[in-house]
Amino acid sequence: MDRRKFVIQSSLFTASNLLTLGVAQSANSNQKRLIVIFLRGAVDGLSVVVPYFEKAYYENRPKIAIPKPGEEGGVLDLDGRFGLHPSLLPLMSQWKQGNLAFIHSSGSPDTTRSHFDAQDYMESGTPGMKRTSDGWMNRLLGELYQRNSIQAVTIGAATPRILSGRIPVANIASGKAGTNPLPIDRPQVGNAFDKLYSSNDTLSQTYKEGRQARQAIITGLNMSLEEEMKMANNGASLPNGFPKDAQTLAKLMLKDPRVKLGFMAVGGWDTHINQGSSKGQLAQRLGLLGQGLGALVENLREVYKDTTILVISEFGRTVKENGNGGTDHGHGNVMWVLGGKIRGGKVYGKWSGLENNQLFEGRDLAVTTDFRDVIVSLLQGHMRLSDNNLNKVFPGYQVRENIKLV
Repeated sequence: MDRRKFVIQSSLFTASNLLTLGVAQSANSNQKRLIVIFLRGAVDGLSVVVPYFEKAYYENRPKIAIPKPGEEGGVLDLDGRFGLHPSLLPLMSQWKQGNLAFIHSSGSPDTTRSHFDAQDYMESGTPGMKRTSDGWMNRLLGELYQRNSIQAVTIGAATPRILSGRIPVANIASGKAGTNPLPIDRPQVGNAFDKLYSSNDTLSQTYKEGRQARQAIITGLNMSLEEEMKMANNGASLPNGFPKDAQTLAKLMLKDPRVKLGFMAVGGWDTHINQGSSKGQLAQRLGLLGQGLGALVENLREVYKDTTILVISEFGRTVKENGNGGTDHGHGNVMWVLGGKIRGGKVYGKWSGLENNQLFEGRDLAVTTDFRDVIVSLLQGHMRLSDNNLNKVFPGYQVRENIKLV
């Protein structure tokens, strides 16, 4: 991209928190969608999907273990061995309908306990390699479609590592800022720019794509700028913005079939102190996460049958609670998958156990399923990628476990 084109994109898209995406639907494109939710900070998978059949779980967590099913504050039984944290009750309907699955003891083969490095490896899709320039979702875009102004959408302050790369993506600010009035939305300003870039040269085409993407976002959310301001005046926002942002993304995907990929990151999972059990810090955050995922499913409506939602985190946490009533950086974790075509109602993955001689480095849940095996299963079964396509998304990776999630 030349400098003048970059300046135009920066002035238009940064101001509107929106980057156009230079791809469009190909002749064989379909309505399949993929949404990735990244829980930054390393969520405690042993509190999300609790191995309540394990004696060692309760021995290692005298203060923060979630009680067994039927007890006060107990887990929601999944399969007689594992149970869901009670704050995630809104997701139990998806489990019972067979649209929700978990993959336990999953994660990255890289053993780092650095948040920065672990997130980078999971988003680049190349564990242990710091020189990878792009994210696996951006490489996925390159394999799926050709040219479209809003092919992928991320909600947040900036384009995340997972979607960084040669193909630009649409970026919406979190919360109300995503649809706040901008200078380009004022008729006199917009009309002036429209006339200035009305020809068919490359610079003008870049501008036009940006304007189309901006208009598509506003229209797709079915709210005018005036309505958005009224909504802000008449009600208070939730303390955590995820439920609202999830609703925003779902509404956009429902209204605009061009949007195939979505991404959101949710922070606050680094629970070294006062993690809590059935109640407390983690329980409150899981409650909001459950509300948000429920809102995502509900607002996708008929689109949900062709959508897969993947929830990931950089690594798990220690099996043993620490002296501050929390947990420290671990290794193995649990991945979540929701969708209308998911083979759910099952906890996948090889469970290695929580006894001392079964733990990774004597302290952590072991990783028995590479996170890429889970993603490859979804890209094959749901997005219909060929082996050649998959090799470009995860270069040189050989699948170790064939998981049939779809």
